[in-house]
Amino acid sequence: MTRFMMNRRHFLSASAAAAAAISMRPGLSYAVEGDTLVIRGSSDIEILDPAFMNGALEEEVGRAIFVTLNRLGDIRDGIKWDLYAAKELKQISPTEIGFELHDWLEWTGGHGKVTAEDVKFSFERVKNPDNASAWAYAFDAMEKVEVTGERTGIIKLTAPSAPFWVTTLPYYMGRIVSRSAVEKAGGKFTTEVPAGCGPYVIEKWNLKQNLTLAPNPAWKGPAPAFPKIRFEIITDDDSAALAYESKAISYSRISLNTLATYVEKPPADSEVITMDGNRFQWIAININNPKFKDEKVRRAIQYAIDVEQIMQGSFSGLAKAATGVIPPSMPGHRNAILYPADLEKAQALLAEAGVSDLAVELICQNDQTSQLTCQVVQAVLGQIGITVDIKALDDGVYWTVGDKNSGETWKTLELVLMNFAGGVDPSENLTWFRPSQIGIYNWSQFDSPEFEKLYQQGMAETDTTKRDVIYKKMQDLMEESGGFVFVTHETFAAVTNKAVKPFIIADQNLDVTRFAKG
Repeated sequence: MTRFMMNRRHFLSASAAAAAAISMRPGLSYAVEGDTLVIRGSSDIEILDPAFMNGALEEEVGRAIFVTLNRLGDIRDGIKWDLYAAKELKQISPTEIGFELHDWLEWTGGHGKVTAEDVKFSFERVKNPDNASAWAYAFDAMEKVEVTGERTGIIKLTAPSAPFWVTTLPYYMGRIVSRSAVEKAGGKFTTEVPAGCGPYVIEKWNLKQNLTLAPNPAWKGPAPAFPKIRFEIITDDDSAALAYESKAISYSRISLNTLATYVEKPPADSEVITMDGNRFQWIAININNPKFKDEKVRRAIQYAIDVEQIMQGSFSGLAKAATGVIPPSMPGHRNAILYPADLEKAQALLAEAGVSDLAVELICQNDQTSQLTCQVVQAVLGQIGITVDIKALDDGVYWTVGDKNSGETWKTLELVLMNFAGGVDPSENLTWFRPSQIGIYNWSQFDSPEFEKLYQQGMAETDTTKRDVIYKKMQDLMEESGGFVFVTHETFAAVTNKAVKPFIIADQNLDVTRFAKG
């Protein structure tokens, strides 16, 4: 079998040009400019409303301008949480969580104190199906929020839910918004935040260039180490590495190609951070597209794609092939896939289906690692007579192609390379493939009532051994459908100036409010 290999050199000249453009931006000099921390933002913002946000920078900016009842610790210290907006948060019965807010929390824009009514409004707004929030699933276990005082309330659950504490309360869907401000803004918002209550406010935003956070004068909690934070928006991993090397930024996530270089020779005064990843990558095959209606065609694609070649060609051999969407550290991790690479079986299945000269479109994000992965897929599928047209899209366009609220393209998708930040519980990695997510994030259009039944069983189950069996079966169903090729749980790699101590949470995004000085 021919092996397909590419590396960082193929993109170096383009990356250098991009990094040069970054360094010429007005005001961009050394990475820590006095009290301003300058770090990479891997995408721009589009929606900061917690009920409707999408991207990584939106999550990181949102964490700075809003608060949650509790918050997760640094993933390097294990899965821990502590209190945040709540001065008290406790389980008062198997289906009741009581909370009391700090009395010093205050909204910007003259919207008064943060109240329990705001918590109720925020949670029930996301849960309400009329609002069509992609994050509504996180509140499946919640019945309602009962307000018991100005700053106190009880979260009523329909059944006990251990994941609720770590997959809902401390994440973006659990961020508290001002009821009065949001209603005044028309019920939702995008980049114009009507009111915030976190340590920072947005001082300045230059579209596709940078975003600066400044101190919120109303914040009375612990002061962040850096009064100002500027995100330089650099979507390309290699450009980000070059920007770091030129001291334009002080922290950046990096590609594994860059990691391979830094392992041998890291930049001066730098620390290279690596850890097992929980961000999972897969190829979605649209089961309902006429080209893939025959299960034999879908199975042929699964057998044809040798994921080990992707590990070498796209990840420099520094990542491991996935066996599903649940990583090795969690209950439900499978030891092997059902349909390992086998070109002869793939060719035989296509022949049985009577298919030849098949041409397909493979959509991906326009970062280099994604494009390298698609080029490997293009090469291996070419060996069984399938022609692959790669279509790389900017983030803003990419996340609309499978969204039924953004047009009709979700119906005609063919192949899509996808990746999501994983959660701290297996249910968080599986929820995206439920029938209710078709036309939202279930781009394979995998529609399995059995999968949904098992999901509900897993959410209510507290026995780890039983959950393990349930979640393995759910991934079997995914693979058996022919709608998925599991690729990897991306090894996490980042580089930081030793003058900065980053704070990395469980989904491997950042909590910039807790960055520290070295």
